Amino acid sequence: MKRYEKFVFEAEKGITFDVSEGTNGELIIRALNITTTNVYSTDYVNPPIPEGYQYVWGEWNNGFVIERCSDGSQFVWIPVGSLDSNGTLDGVYFSEKFGRRNYMNDVFSYNEFNEPIDSEFFEQLESVKKYGGFYISRYNISKSSIGKPRSVKGLIPWVNISFDDAKKVASNFEYNNKAVKSHLTFGAEYDSVLEWFIKTKVKTLEEITKDSTKWGSLEKGVKTGSSEDWSVNNIYDFAGNVAEWTQEQYKNLYRVVRGGDYDENGRCNPVAHRSCYSPPLKIFDYFFTGFRVVLCIK
Repeated sequence: MKRYEKFVFEAEKGITFDVSEGTNGELIIRALNITTTNVYSTDYVNPPIPEGYQYVWGEWNNGFVIERCSDGSQFVWIPVGSLDSNGTLDGVYFSEKFGRRNYMNDVFSYNEFNEPIDSEFFEQLESVKKYGGFYISRYNISKSSIGKPRSVKGLIPWVNISFDDAKKVASNFEYNNKAVKSHLTFGAEYDSVLEWFIKTKVKTLEEITKDSTKWGSLEKGVKTGSSEDWSVNNIYDFAGNVAEWTQEQYKNLYRVVRGGDYDENGRCNPVAHRSCYSPPLKIFDYFFTGFRVVLCIK
């Protein structure tokens, strides 16, 4: 393998890099001083419908639902442009509409809770600013009879899946569509959904940080979308049923799972809760953990 003695890093204005050596001798490159212009398209009131999808129902501010024509998988529009600038990308400045929120008094930094700021993330950030929002799967991802991922009602969520496999499945959800890409939920996206629930007054801060029992299943093996009581702005099962893998990290080692599951009381692990798992994980760590897919519109 060819070795390089000189590296050149290019980034948008306002972004610098920190280069250090990891515990195993690897080269670690982190983006620092992330500053973005908090300018989002005001056209978030007219959600774009990507090629291969069709409108189903709902309005931009209460759950605009689209459906993939090929298999009926459904997604809900999150109008980020309508949110308050109280999120963070770098763990320092809480001045972003698209960013993680500190609902649970967590510590955000490059050595605590952090998120990989890579090309996939920046591509989504630019898409969110361009269109004013993003689409997240309406349901926890399940498997079809032939093992294909779907976001549909009435199936058991896909659990017993590792972080790496969930990330791969999410990325391959849309693999040949020139209009849209897909990925596993970023922490910035997860918290943007929660902030939208608060902004539209369908859930209170206490309901996402203290007690989420009234809007999530605490029974084992419940099918997706089983109760209208668990639907918030047309998104089902965000609290309860299964917790969800995200691309957040803790101390650059632990994988972060968000929310509670049917094995956890909603008062102990409300929907805003962060759980940390250190690899290699045991199979029982996957029993209560599922995932969602987010679309990146090109």
